[in-house]
Amino acid sequence: MEKIPLTREGFAKIDAELKHLKSVERPAIIAAISEARAHGDLSENAEYHSAKEKQSFIEGRIKELESVIGLADVIDPSKMSGSIKFGATVKLVDEDTDEEKTYQIVGEYEADIEAGRLNIKSPLARALIGKDEGDSVEVRTPGGEKSYEILSVSYS
Repeated sequence: MEKIPLTREGFAKIDAELKHLKSVERPAIIAAISEARAHGDLSENAEYHSAKEKQSFIEGRIKELESVIGLADVIDPSKMSGSIKFGATVKLVDEDTDEEKTYQIVGEYEADIEAGRLNIKSPLARALIGKDEGDSVEVRTPGGEKSYEILSVSYS
């Protein structure tokens, strides 16, 4: 199986979610199922069916997170330098609108465009990989062609 690149922060966040699901959510849903069973006939017991559905979701999420942690390749961006690669924080300017944006290139499990964390598999991240400060990149996005100039690259 292919390793999953994660930053230290991304790994810690996934690990914390897994621990929460196992220590808080799983026991709570077991108690809810037990309580719903006590209400009698399970065939028409909406609380029971809802709790079982939630249990199925929680168990699926636990399996997914355990798999991610098992395949994690934790990368420390602070030990890197040079051209853009995984973990880089890149400041860009849109050459058409002069709008500045800053993104950190991260793995898909920690990507969050609203928080400025860009999935390494996204078109923009793929266009940035290997480039340096001062370079221009052309990116084909769902909204059309975009041109960006790389203002700065840092690893922190």
